[in-house]
Amino acid sequence: MTAAQNRPYRFAIQGGPFDDPTALGEHARRIEQLGYSELFTSDHIGAPFSGGRGGGLYVVDPFAPLLIAAAATTTLRVGTLVVNNEFYNPALLARTAASVDRLTSGRLVLGVGTGYAEAEHEAIGAPIRSPGPRVTRFGESLAILRALLDDGTVEHRGEFETVVFDDIGLSPVQQPVPLLIGGHGRRVVELAAKYADIFQFTGLTHGEGGIPTGGGFALADLLERAAWLVASAGDREGDMERSSLVQHVSVGKDAVSVDELAVQFELPPDVVAETPFILSGSIEQLVDKVGRLRDQLGITHYVVRDPEGFAPVLDALR
Repeated sequence: MTAAQNRPYRFAIQGGPFDDPTALGEHARRIEQLGYSELFTSDHIGAPFSGGRGGGLYVVDPFAPLLIAAAATTTLRVGTLVVNNEFYNPALLARTAASVDRLTSGRLVLGVGTGYAEAEHEAIGAPIRSPGPRVTRFGESLAILRALLDDGTVEHRGEFETVVFDDIGLSPVQQPVPLLIGGHGRRVVELAAKYADIFQFTGLTHGEGGIPTGGGFALADLLERAAWLVASAGDREGDMERSSLVQHVSVGKDAVSVDELAVQFELPPDVVAETPFILSGSIEQLVDKVGRLRDQLGITHYVVRDPEGFAPVLDALR
């Protein structure tokens, strides 16, 4: 039996009423009651991602809502999906992560990514680096984060970051704080193989200006990324959980047909049917699909954005 076949399924939610503490507490309790393992925020700034000043998923600070959600629940883990590494000094990010982990009694999942949206960086006067240097700096940041969160000490002198601490002065509750790393480029997958506790397949690739597109949904592309992960991870491979950030969920009578989704996502129907980023169909069909994806890609962790709609599938797989 492979590690994936032996690993239980886990399901998480990204999103919520993050600008209203009362509504957020109720939301967190509800998703915990439904059986979800985690609640995730995101890390964006500005109206192009918010759809207006509603304080929702794409505009709030990624860490502040986690404290409220954790305080309202007893077992729900809370996390960032994902922090934009380009926005942060890695030592200050480690301090924030350790603080949040302590204040949530050891329930933080720290999701970290390279960042991609040029417009956000231009708006705050911090132009984003080109992909190569951005990934190099991401690797340096991960090394610093891992050292400071694990041991509180680091001596790193790199191309982009110089951080030296004998003792950062704050340790998290968890040892280790789990790192979630998502991406599609080979260098990012190789960094995940070295540092991640959860590797997340992401179907979105990025075109001009960092605009997300569905260029990475095809099963063949994901099998290639999985092979990169295995080749780079060595003995760590069996310890890593594999995850999918789902872009569409519709279940039962609300299920959208493959042909309609193919038009919506501008993808061939066979890609829609096979991809882990679109889950649409009857409960039985989705249970079967999730099982196939575990066998094909080792995915046992799914992040969705519709807690009530997906709950019947969660129940069937528990």
